[in-house]
Amino acid sequence: MSLLPRSTEEFSSADYWERFFTKRGDKAFEWYGDYGRLCGVLHTYIKVQHKMYDVGYNKLTNIDISETVVTHMNQRNATRRPQLTFQRVDATQTHYEDASFQACLDKGTLDAMASEEEGSLARKMLTEVSRLLCVGGRYVCVTLAQESVAKLALEHFVSLGWAVRFHCLQEEAKSGEDSLGLPVFVLICTKFRQPMPSPILEMCLGDGDGAPGRYATSAELLTAIREMQSYAMLRKQLRTRTDASSSPSLTLCHVKTGLPRYTLTVQDRPPNAKVPRSNYFGVFIVPQGKETDWQYGSSEGRGQLAASANFKRLVVVAMHRDQLYTDMQAVQTELSQMVPFLSVGGQLGWREVVSRGVSQLSGEYCVEDVRGEDGELYRRLIFLSNASLIQSEGRLIPSSHAVADRPISVLQVGLGGGSLAQFLRDFVPRVRVEVVELDPAVLQVAEGFFGFRADERLTVTLGDGLERIDALAEDGGCLFDAIIIDVDGKDNTVGMSCPPQAFVQTSFLEKVRDLLNPNGVFMLNLVCRDSGLRASTLERLRVTFPRMLSRTIEGEVNMVLLCSRGGGEEEESSAPPPLPSAQAARSLQAALSSRPAGTATGPKIDIVDLVKNLKVA
Repeated sequence: MSLLPRSTEEFSSADYWERFFTKRGDKAFEWYGDYGRLCGVLHTYIKVQHKMYDVGYNKLTNIDISETVVTHMNQRNATRRPQLTFQRVDATQTHYEDASFQACLDKGTLDAMASEEEGSLARKMLTEVSRLLCVGGRYVCVTLAQESVAKLALEHFVSLGWAVRFHCLQEEAKSGEDSLGLPVFVLICTKFRQPMPSPILEMCLGDGDGAPGRYATSAELLTAIREMQSYAMLRKQLRTRTDASSSPSLTLCHVKTGLPRYTLTVQDRPPNAKVPRSNYFGVFIVPQGKETDWQYGSSEGRGQLAASANFKRLVVVAMHRDQLYTDMQAVQTELSQMVPFLSVGGQLGWREVVSRGVSQLSGEYCVEDVRGEDGELYRRLIFLSNASLIQSEGRLIPSSHAVADRPISVLQVGLGGGSLAQFLRDFVPRVRVEVVELDPAVLQVAEGFFGFRADERLTVTLGDGLERIDALAEDGGCLFDAIIIDVDGKDNTVGMSCPPQAFVQTSFLEKVRDLLNPNGVFMLNLVCRDSGLRASTLERLRVTFPRMLSRTIEGEVNMVLLCSRGGGEEEESSAPPPLPSAQAARSLQAALSSRPAGTATGPKIDIVDLVKNLKVA
């Protein structure tokens, strides 16, 4: 370990290399791979007529800044390779004539020099290389292609109008726990008689038997290099250890279209987990339309899945939208034939993308129909910035209308697909619903794909829900029987994705409470994975609302909260809220299910079951 540099600057220091080779002696040291590994690419671009000694390249000039290595190599090769010369020369300023070489081979020198003087030393060397090569000559550089190095080389040779090609050798430069895990690249830059009017930028995998990939800009080529490096790092991470605390993922794209086809997420068990020797590794294929389920779309859910499957490492595979999959067997064949596959019921699942769009506020969104486990069709709204979260979902059934009863006023913040507001409008007698929605694109989606229709009893106000409630509170009056907040947060850095934290601050909650009738209900959809943040949020709600009931959603992290302001001064605030009776639930179920003759049946909702699972929050 004492041979390794203490800083990146030592890579370009002559004193460091003097010490290195003096201590190293005759023992070979190949950071970037030996000749056997590199020869496939080298023989493609450095021809025998270009003059490497033992394979027909009989005239080689080798330069180095270390006097020790130059002396040693001359002595070692004087008898067996008389034409093989080693000279102590600074690569940034040589004494050779212009256009005197047909090829320049660099193994790690560019990487070393790029660390010095903000890359100015490396630029001087590349300028010298450009001068020394004749027309048709090639600069062949074995490199790790770290971004600063690759960008520096691209800027230099593109400005000269040379062709630039990278070969990714894919395998890591040095295997084992202590390696960096980075792949080795071979950079090929070819000099033309006249500068190319537009850059030729290419990438090959391995020795380059297949056609190279062509890139329009240097930025695109740099992105491709980063992706290969990330892939290699992921391979090293997965090969050397298991880590239950992280869930690395990899997206596989279609070879022809380049579109994402599968996303593979790795879920490891804790190191002390006991599993059969044959159950080290398995693949679970998620049926289409189920990837948003908590069990497959969250780290906690995948951890439980791996535990129940009793595998040390489980790879959870999600299929992408806009891709055609024949059946489960075809998917398994496409992925691999050498691993144990698992799924739910052996079914491929069904999904159809109805529409895609882009909102200026929420980004890309997708409207899709999926078939649920009950065989029914459901329509979903998904914001692709958080594709594991269902923004809105509704069963596809004909809408119908109930017999009117007493008037009820509802304020709903957050429209989504509009299913909840439309349900209230269609099934609750004489209800009047005002929906506040910030994003106009969401309203368009609800109207275009979820059957949402506004009328005199169902209105939509486009605007900020916080500002709307502030305005209502300031005006006074306008009491509501129910206020519903179902708004997703855009800040992924906090552990609460619904609602944004501003909606659960005490000052805002007090305004909501004051806008409720004495028997009114505040309904909140809470999605919070941070246990500390969830506890503090619930405590603020308890302080504001004396009565609070909760219901968790099976298979989801959602918690639906039903809060009320209490029945009056004569009622002790410390008394627990009474749970709704089964009789009341049955009465409500009957009211929702009763339909006039000739109309569609009522909604498939078991009110009795919903009430049974309520608990005091």
